[in-house]
Amino acid sequence: MLKVLLVVLVFAALTYGLIRVIERRGGSVRPRGRRPGPRPDPRPFGPDDDPDFLRDLDRKKRLPPDPEAPLD
Repeated sequence: MLKVLLVVLVFAALTYGLIRVIERRGGSVRPRGRRPGPRPDPRPFGPDDDPDFLRDLDRKKRLPPDPEAPLD
């Protein structure tokens, strides 16, 4: 049982040391592959986030509705 514990401790110490060396060199521990591209600009998700919608609401609030305008 003592030999198994010793092997596990040595393996953990070597793994820890290897990861520390890689990080100090500025490398990445993550596997190489496709790198994520630039994120797209955030878009409005709801009407309360959409500046055009809010601007239209403000305009409708300031101007009274035309009573002679046809209803859609």
